[in-house]
Amino acid sequence: MSAYRNVTFDELEIGTTASAQRPLTQTEIEALVLVSGDIEPFQLEDAGETPGELLAVDAVGIGAVISGMLERRLPGPGTRIVSMNLEFAGQVRVGEELAATVTVRDKRADSGLVLFDCDARVGDRRVLWGTAVVEAPRRRLAYSDIATPEIVLRRNDVFARLLKQCEPLEPVACAVAHPCDRDSLLGALEAARRRLIVPVLVGPPARIRQVAEANGADITGLRIVATEHSHASAAAAAALARAGEVEMLMKGSLHTDEILGQVVSSQSGLRTERRVSHVFVMDVPAYDRMLLVTDAAINIEPTLAEKADIVRNAIDLAHVLGIAMPKVAILSALEMVNPNIRSTLDAAALCKMADRGQIEGGILDGPLAFDNAISEHAARTKHIRSPVAGRADVLMVPNIESGNMLAKQLQYFAGADSAGVVLGARVPVVLTSRADNVRMRIGSAAVAKLLAHARRTGAPRVVA
Repeated sequence: MSAYRNVTFDELEIGTTASAQRPLTQTEIEALVLVSGDIEPFQLEDAGETPGELLAVDAVGIGAVISGMLERRLPGPGTRIVSMNLEFAGQVRVGEELAATVTVRDKRADSGLVLFDCDARVGDRRVLWGTAVVEAPRRRLAYSDIATPEIVLRRNDVFARLLKQCEPLEPVACAVAHPCDRDSLLGALEAARRRLIVPVLVGPPARIRQVAEANGADITGLRIVATEHSHASAAAAAALARAGEVEMLMKGSLHTDEILGQVVSSQSGLRTERRVSHVFVMDVPAYDRMLLVTDAAINIEPTLAEKADIVRNAIDLAHVLGIAMPKVAILSALEMVNPNIRSTLDAAALCKMADRGQIEGGILDGPLAFDNAISEHAARTKHIRSPVAGRADVLMVPNIESGNMLAKQLQYFAGADSAGVVLGARVPVVLTSRADNVRMRIGSAAVAKLLAHARRTGAPRVVA
């Protein structure tokens, strides 16, 4: 059992010292990069000049190691750092052995302040030196089994990669249906600023201009297609797509049913042979790859035939996003086929359809429980031998209830960001939520832009 016990002011003596020596891990270096402000967090993957180069941080980041030693080791719990006067030299890299030491130089009984000499070295190279003044604890504190702080870093920044894929591509004309509130209008304008879209604003001109003026947004030069209300905005946006004047649609401040009703209408000219479905493209910090979740927004209780189209749509999207052979996990509550649980039967049927070439372009397996789909450890524990288990790129959920709860749990419990797009129509449709942050709105626009450009080259079938 580990115990953390502090050293009180009265117990401290001149020359008392504490040292620590250990190799620096990838997570520690990345954390120091972030807290030191060395580079932008989203650009961690580009820190090395050449592929495979070990990540480094300027030695200023080692100041955090010294702070940790003072607050956890000497004097320990209850310490308050008053000031630090440190100098730094060079960089430290992943795997290098860091030796850090703090030593009591002076005590001031009247104030309870203690002066420490601080030193940190990598081998024979000194990377930090200087002093720190702390207010030492006056009473003894001890903690047993204290939890070590854990940081989950966004190593696999999905949206940064999507934006890089979009950079060489020209912006795509996009009909924004009824952008009559702050979030829907400013989200579209931000996507335009990043050269993802050329927005065509569809809605009541006076209301759109009022929102722009109230938020200091400049819409000069943007095309506005005048409509009277939200239903008309959805219809007009769909008509623009049917006429080929825009290559994607974006939901504004109207109900999802209004715009999707136009997309799936037999009169709109936007339907294809595919079932329309929704995919969340998720950036989950704790998962080492892009994760697609489908369908969590449109199909309530899909049939086997509809599930086959939902899987095909997701596979086509994965191809556009750079996943050559996506691994698709068909989720259920367990990993065994149970005649009393329909989702396990559907999963088995979908996998056999893939074996027979009825679903192409991906590797399917199921039924799989959620833990088996995303955790190799869980899959090994249950003796599941599968090319998908533990490494899923796509999670196919049984119904909208389970999918919606899964997607929102990943967002709110796991810190995931998500981009949402509707597939299966002749143009991609960006569905934004009022709860979406700017990063998520931009991510959705980036996904739709990549789909629109793929359609120009004849792929994928989903938007053919």
